[in-house]
Amino acid sequence: MNDLVIEAHNLTKVYQMGDVEVHALRGLSVSIQRGEVVAVMGPSGSGKSTLMNIIGCLDRPTSGEYYLDGKRVSELKDDELADIRNHKVGFVFQSFNLLPRQSALANVELPLRYAGLNRKRKERARTALEAVGLSDRLYHRPNELSGGQQQRVAIARALVNDPAIIMADEPTGNLDSSSGEEIMELLLQLNRESKTTLIIVTHDPEIAAFTQRVIQIRDGVVLGNENKAGLEL
Repeated sequence: MNDLVIEAHNLTKVYQMGDVEVHALRGLSVSIQRGEVVAVMGPSGSGKSTLMNIIGCLDRPTSGEYYLDGKRVSELKDDELADIRNHKVGFVFQSFNLLPRQSALANVELPLRYAGLNRKRKERARTALEAVGLSDRLYHRPNELSGGQQQRVAIARALVNDPAIIMADEPTGNLDSSSGEEIMELLLQLNRESKTTLIIVTHDPEIAAFTQRVIQIRDGVVLGNENKAGLEL
């Protein structure tokens, strides 16, 4: 049985900027095991955001092959990408991206609405919020929650569809160090309990230290790929 949840082979991504071609990815290959906790690091312009957009089914490569949970997705149409994105990927963003006039419960229900689920939608959203320790904040709006609590709502929203992977883009970037550590501990706890693959995009070595493996990207290629023991993979 193939235990890889992500397989990317020789990915390229070329953007046309007027008369200039910008090569964001240059034959990049990477694989991630099911249930693994991985950090993706690199300077601005390294290609890590482009890679994350492709892994998260927000974009497609110019060339190369990408498999998510055993399904080839690199050449799918937009509606097919959207379907996989809704069911296979959960997103957690630095800026939380919560609807300000909606309660925590309504925000977590959103992915279920997009997936066309009507039965037990509220029950599943409630369970997800309970899993992140917010059973007493179900009907609070974002402006009634602390930054750490808002990020917990965002994590519950990412979890509610039981995705194969959770992608967290600088998940602690808008939090103080104490709240940031709590969020990382929560993500790791959820990973241990549900075996969901966790990919964290970060500039912070202290956040990367929480993960099992660090993938370093520069100039559109993988520069380094080391596990926590410092062994090259």
